[in-house]
Amino acid sequence: MNSTMDDMNLIQQAQRHHLVVRELGEEIDLEIGPGDDDPSFANTPLMGGPHEPIANEHDDTKQMGMVSQLPNDDQDMSKTKPAKRKKKVVKRWREEWADTYKWAYVDVKEGTPRIFCSICREYGRKHRRNPYGNEGSRNMQMSALEEHNNSLLHKEALRLQMASKDKIIVDKPVYVKALMSKTAGSIVEAALKRDPHEVEFIQSVQEAVHALERVIAKNSHYVNIMERLLEPDRMIVFRVPWVDDRGETHVSRGFRVQFNQALGPCGGGIRFHPSMNLSIAKFLGFEQTLKNALSLYKLGGAAGGSDFDPKGKSDNEIMHFCQSFMNEIYRYLGPDKDLPSEEIGVGTREMGYLFGQYRRLAGHFQGSFTGPRIFWSGSSLRTEATGYGLVFFAQLILADMNKELKGLRCVVSGSGKIAMHVLEKLIAYGAVPVTVSDSKGYLVDEDGFDYMKITFLRDIKSQQRSLRDYSKTYTRSKYYDEAKPWTERCDVAFPCASQNEIDQSDAINLVNSGCRILVEGSTMPCTREAVDVLRKANVLIAPAMAAGAGGVVAGELELNHECNLMHWSPEDFESKLQEAMKQTYQRALKAAIDFGYQKESPDALVYGAVISAFLTIAQAMTDQGCV
Repeated sequence: MNSTMDDMNLIQQAQRHHLVVRELGEEIDLEIGPGDDDPSFANTPLMGGPHEPIANEHDDTKQMGMVSQLPNDDQDMSKTKPAKRKKKVVKRWREEWADTYKWAYVDVKEGTPRIFCSICREYGRKHRRNPYGNEGSRNMQMSALEEHNNSLLHKEALRLQMASKDKIIVDKPVYVKALMSKTAGSIVEAALKRDPHEVEFIQSVQEAVHALERVIAKNSHYVNIMERLLEPDRMIVFRVPWVDDRGETHVSRGFRVQFNQALGPCGGGIRFHPSMNLSIAKFLGFEQTLKNALSLYKLGGAAGGSDFDPKGKSDNEIMHFCQSFMNEIYRYLGPDKDLPSEEIGVGTREMGYLFGQYRRLAGHFQGSFTGPRIFWSGSSLRTEATGYGLVFFAQLILADMNKELKGLRCVVSGSGKIAMHVLEKLIAYGAVPVTVSDSKGYLVDEDGFDYMKITFLRDIKSQQRSLRDYSKTYTRSKYYDEAKPWTERCDVAFPCASQNEIDQSDAINLVNSGCRILVEGSTMPCTREAVDVLRKANVLIAPAMAAGAGGVVAGELELNHECNLMHWSPEDFESKLQEAMKQTYQRALKAAIDFGYQKESPDALVYGAVISAFLTIAQAMTDQGCV
C-alpha cells in the first residue's frame, strides 16, 4: 500500500482532533472493535486512498476470511467484514507533541476532583472517544479513575502537561492581588511570565512579596536578591517505575526541588500524593526555605515527592516504589547536601524503606533522614514536634492577650500525625477540640475529644476505616459527608490537612463561627481570597513558617551527632521545643515591629516571619556573591 497515503490519512485524523503532528515515529498496533473510535469507522476503510488489486489476493481472502499478511506492504482489506479489526496508528513522541498543551484538565464532578480529557471532555469509563484507540478501556474490573489513568491518551496528556513550556491551566485562574509598589509588582510579574502555569508557586510568591513590600521599598538591592531566590538551585524530575503485586508495571513521576542552600544543606519533606506536581514541589520548597531560615538552626530549603498514591497499596508495593524512587534521588542526598523528612503520604514505614535503599546505594549509615524510629536514628518525640509546636505557638499568642487555651473550643482539620498531636496537646492545656476531618468529610464531637477517644481515632485510621465509624461508638458525635469543619463554632482553628483547604466561603464561615485565631498547621492552607476575608475580620493568623517550626527544631536535634547518642526524655524535649518556639515567635514579632507593623495587627506575625526569614537569607546570599 502507498505509505504516503497512509501518512496523509493519519495527519488528517490528527487535525480533526486538533493535534499538531510534525513528524511520524514508531508504529504500534492497537486492537479496537468496529465503531469504537469513530461512528463512521465501521463503514470506512482503515487506510484511505486508492490502491491497486494484487494478484491472487481475492483467493487468499476467500480462504482466510481476514486481511492478508504479505511482505513489502502488499496487503489489502478483505471484502468480508471481520469480527475484530486492527488499526495501525503512529506513536508521536513527547517533543513532537509539545504544542499540544490542552490534553487534560482538572474539574470537580459531584464534589470530587476528576481528571478530564480535553478531547472527549469525559473521565473514567466514559472516556471512550480516544482518537488512538480505546486501549485501557476494556478491563471493567478496574475503577473508573484507574481505567482512565491507564488509557494511552491520558498517559500522554500527563507527560505533555509537564513537558510543554507553553502550558495553560484550564479553569484554574491565578488570583493576583494588587501590590502597593510597582517594584514589588515587577517581581510577581516576572514570576508569572516565567511560570504562568504553576498556580501554587505563584500564590506563595505573591504572599511573600506582599509581606516584603516595605523591605523592598527601603532597599532596592533586595529586588535582585528576591529574583535570584525565586529560582531554585536545582529541580529534579524523574521517572519512577515500579511493579505491583500482580506483576504489572506502573510508572510514576518523582520530584525533588533543592530551593536554596545559602544557609546550609537543604532540608524538606517528601510527599506521596496523586496531586503532587512540580508547582507544588516548588511552593513547598520555597516555604520550607523561609521556615528553615526563621528557625534557630539554619538550613537550606527543599521539597519533593511523587504522584504515587500509597493508599490501598500493600507493604510490598510501597517498598518497591520507595526503592525505585531512591535509585534515582540518592545521589543528590546526604548530610551535607539534602536532608529529606516526612510529609503527606510518607510516614515511618516509607522513610524506613527509603533510608534502607539509600544506605545500600550510598554504602554508609548516615543520619541524614529525619523522622525514622528511635532505635536507629533520632529523637523519640520527632513525630510529635510539629503538632506540639503549633499548640505552644497558640499559647504564646494567647499569653500576650492575657488569655489561655483552657476552655477554648478548637476546630482541627485533618486526621494525620500533625492533627492527632495537636489534639493531644490541646487536651493537655485544657482546651476542647471538637473536630477532625478526612478527604470525605469531617467528624464533630460536641463533648470534645479526650485521650481515650484519640486512641480510638488512631485505631480507625490505622485500619484504614472511615471516620464515620467513630459515631457508631460515640452517639453524640456526627460525621458530615463532603463538608468541612469551618462551620462549627470555635475560638481557635488549626487547619492541618493540605494547601488551600480554606477558600473564601470557608473563611466567611470561620468568621461567622466566632474564630479569632487561625494557627496554620499545613503549609499555605488559605487561598488569597480567604486571607483577605480573615484580615478584614481581624482574625489573627499564625503562619505555618513560624508556628510549624517545631519539626525543623526536632529535625536539627536529630541530626546533631551529640544528640543522637542520647535519648531525650519527653520533658527535656518539650522544654527545648517550647524555648525554640518562643524565640521564633519573638523573632517574627520583632521584625514586624521594626518595619512599622503594630503588634496587635492580624498581619504582624505573617509579615514579621517572612521579613525575618528573608533578611537572613538575603544577608547570606549577599556575602556569598552571585552564585
